[in-house]
Parts: sequence; C-alpha cells; structure tokens
Amino acid sequence: MLDVKNFAVRFTDRDVEEEAVHGISFSMDAGEVLGIVGESGSGKTVTALSLMGLLRGRQAVTTGQMLFHGEDLLSLSSEQMRKIQGKQIAMIFQEPKTSLNPLMKVGQQVEEALRIHTSLSAAERRDRALEAMASVELNDPKRVYRQYPHELSGGMRQRAMIAAAILLEPDLLLCDEPTTALDAHTQEQILALLTKINQERGVGILFISHDLQVVRKLCQRAIVMQNGYIVEQGDVEILFTSPQTEYTKQLLDSIPGKGRRRE
Repeated sequence: MLDVKNFAVRFTDRDVEEEAVHGISFSMDAGEVLGIVGESGSGKTVTALSLMGLLRGRQAVTTGQMLFHGEDLLSLSSEQMRKIQGKQIAMIFQEPKTSLNPLMKVGQQVEEALRIHTSLSAAERRDRALEAMASVELNDPKRVYRQYPHELSGGMRQRAMIAAAILLEPDLLLCDEPTTALDAHTQEQILALLTKINQERGVGILFISHDLQVVRKLCQRAIVMQNGYIVEQGDVEILFTSPQTEYTKQLLDSIPGKGRRRE
C-alpha cells in the first residue's frame, strides 16, 4: 500500500537551510499497524505531514518518493492531492482542542469530508456523521453533534476527530501522537478503539509516538527515528527484547520499570 523511498525534507528560511529528514525508506502493507517512534525533532511528524500533503507552501523541499498504491504523492498537484486527503488518507492530530474549530459545532466538523468529497444531502451527511460518531463509542451522538468542542472532554474530542477521519473509510490513517494529551485511562480507551477500527475496517494505521510502551500495545512493527534518520526498524517485540542500536536501548531504558523486561 505504501512504499517510501529515499525520502528527504529540507526546510528553507531566508538564507538558512535545515534538513529535517535524511533519505529514509520504509514500506507498509494494507491493513498493517506501523509505529514511528522517536524524540521530538526526530522527523516523525514531518514524515506524516508530507504523506498528508500538508507541507506544501511551507518552504519545504521534498525529494524521493512516497508511493501510495503505486502513485507518487510528492508528484501530485495540490488539486490532485485534495482528492486524496480525507478520502484515501486521513489524519488524527495530537491535540483535538486546537485541531477542532471552536466556532463550529462538532457535527459540522465530523461531516466535513462528506461535503468535500460527496454530493450527499445535508440530511444524508448528518446520518452518516451520527453513524460514525456512534461507531467510535461517543455517547449520545445526537447531542454531541449539536455541541461545540469546548463542551466536550478531551477524550470525547479525540473520538470526534477519529469519527471524522474514518467517515469515508480511508485506506491509511495517520495518527500523530493522538493519545499524548489524554489521561492514562482515556489513552487506553483510544488505543483499544484504534485497534478495533483496524481489525473491523482493515484500515492501515501509521502511528506516531515518542512512547515505546504505547507503540508496543498497538503496533505490529515499528520504525525508530533519530535526528531525521531511521536507525532501526522491525517487529515490535524484537525491538523490545533485542534492540540493535544504542539509541533504541536508551529509549527503552527511559521507560519506568525497564521496557525490555517482560512483565
């Protein structure tokens, strides 16, 4: 489904250039749950934003290829990319409080992809949105549909974002640290929900996190990034039990209780 080849990103700001991602390569099968883990500034979020086409016009120069179903996303025009955004590839961001428009009701934002990509009537869009909101286990979707983001808890806002992302049943769901701003109990619920979505809908999930424990719970394989490079990748359990690089060992050793030990 996804094949990233020698992908690099360089940011230019006046006379200053900074390379954020250095020629990385990885692949992802349809329906797979793949993690990208690393500290802030490792290049993981920049990679996801590039896949979503959100670096365009931000003084970013990209090279290499990002092949999605054989089509290079980096070579597409903005118009061509808009036909993919939210329909074939969708994204869930870290902080739903800032990602959601505070002046728009939640239901309007959940159904936005339907307004862009379909010709459904307002009533049909509402029904589809309510169905998606129920599927992500939002209590009383009709009430939530009419509410504003500030009236919801952090977990409810994140569920609403997930409902919006899966509305058109994309093939690839990009998750940029979607549980970081949540308490431990809500985090577990969101991870369980993402697992359910993957298993029932067959959606591939690229899950970005700085937390190896979270990646271990959700993902089958993981990529470890440091300073814009991939330093290690492979089966999650092998990364935990037999890390090959010093950086991965340091990440594991930073986990309370030592992540490499089996509990």
